[in-house]
Amino acid sequence: MFPPDRPLPGPPLPPQRPLVGILFKVASALAFSCMGASVKIVGSLTGPASGFPVGQVVFCRSFFALIPVFVWMAMVGKLPTAFATTNRYGHIKRGLVGSLGMFCGFAGLTTLPLPDATAISFAAPLFSVVLAALLLGEVVRLYRWTAVLIGFCGVIVMLWPHLSADALSISGSDAKARGAFFSLCGAICAAFAMIEVRRLTATESTAAIVTYFSLMTTTFGMMSVLGGAFDPKWAWVLPDAKQALFLVLTGVMGGFGQIFLTESYRRAPASVVAPFDYTGMIFALFWGYFLFGDLPDTLVLIGAAIVSGAGIYVILRERQLGIDRARQSEASAQRAL
Repeated sequence: MFPPDRPLPGPPLPPQRPLVGILFKVASALAFSCMGASVKIVGSLTGPASGFPVGQVVFCRSFFALIPVFVWMAMVGKLPTAFATTNRYGHIKRGLVGSLGMFCGFAGLTTLPLPDATAISFAAPLFSVVLAALLLGEVVRLYRWTAVLIGFCGVIVMLWPHLSADALSISGSDAKARGAFFSLCGAICAAFAMIEVRRLTATESTAAIVTYFSLMTTTFGMMSVLGGAFDPKWAWVLPDAKQALFLVLTGVMGGFGQIFLTESYRRAPASVVAPFDYTGMIFALFWGYFLFGDLPDTLVLIGAAIVSGAGIYVILRERQLGIDRARQSEASAQRAL
């Protein structure tokens, strides 16, 4: 549903505390689910605006997220490095694909139930495995390819309830089919963004990666106001007080989700906390039912379980491969002595 967020910079790592790291990871998933719920609430409120263009929502999500993010960077002493970069072109590529992913994710979210859009977004790590093999030349062996293929079967199961004969038409009127298409495109863009981030980390600080991405999505969101001159659907609208509150909340929750994500990775290994990202599905089901009365189709739940299982397997397999590589490096170093 949303482009992947990078952990923010922080002070030297404290002693590893896996339980605390897991709690922060769950808090991060909760914050991002609140962000998604706020987007849907804005679209359902009545008042001077009966719906907001995606560009306006993207702008609010990105701009107001900068407030807690910059405050956090200042607290940990990394704000001066937030704009230091030697690879502006890389940031531009990541910003373009990430912004497109955010636009697509929000477009899907406005037409799909919150649990459905969240479940489809979980396909991003599976796409990233494929792209890592194609674009980075990473060796992907049978176990991970099998997990990816099983996960893609889960994606098809999730999409099935939203597809119809009209879905294949570019001008089709099936709103849910369009929403599923946009959500899937958002997941693919998120996977591309993951690959670009992996390239950027070779030379760029996390502070710079987070800052430039946030500034670019804010800029693209603000530029969308020009679309109103060509299509009324893109024209920004003036919110009332309640709508403005939830637009601001969209960004603030995204910013806090970023902070909690950072704290989780500071206190526990990524392989320990990463699987708990899928708790976001539980929160999406909760908000979807109690706020919007959404009950996901059984096939969506089955597909989400398949995709989540495949994603967790890929994470655990990556951990094992990392351990094996570390052992091989250590053995090579000992032989060299």
